[in-house]
Amino acid sequence: MQYEILIAGFGGQGTLYAGQVLAYGGMDEGKHVTWLPSYGPEMRGGTANCTVVISEDEIGSPTSLHPTAVIAMNLPSLDKYEPMVKSGGWLIVNEDLVNRVPDRKDINIVMVPANTIAREIGNERAANMVLLGALEANLQILPEGAIERSLEANTGEKLKKFVHLNVEALRRGAEYKL
Repeated sequence: MQYEILIAGFGGQGTLYAGQVLAYGGMDEGKHVTWLPSYGPEMRGGTANCTVVISEDEIGSPTSLHPTAVIAMNLPSLDKYEPMVKSGGWLIVNEDLVNRVPDRKDINIVMVPANTIAREIGNERAANMVLLGALEANLQILPEGAIERSLEANTGEKLKKFVHLNVEALRRGAEYKL
């Protein structure tokens, strides 16, 4: 099975980091993985997205015209990428930063109050991990606990103090399983 995931939002929301965490989790599990970032020149506030492809077999392209799943961290990302999700695919939406319900009827839609949950656990910047937790709970791309193990194994010493918070964010996001 091949999963193509697009994670999109504003720069500073952790879109690229969420993709890296997912990609490292796949690599740690022995999967074929690509991670392709795309971002504007702004440090914060510009657009940022990445595509992660995880597969049992070799990967032909690191891009995807119709991803298996999209994590939309804000309204502009929802507007841009909702039409691209393949039929039967998944759309994980940060409902705290959108003012509409997605229109598609042929996909699975998971609305998650990611910023609210991240604030509740102590750091609003963990909203990306909340959404990643919801994605993983619904798609089960990797074996249970793989992303948590990846966080522990692949986080640099300077940021190790945030691993526990990120694991808690993943677990809270996983509560949004359909």
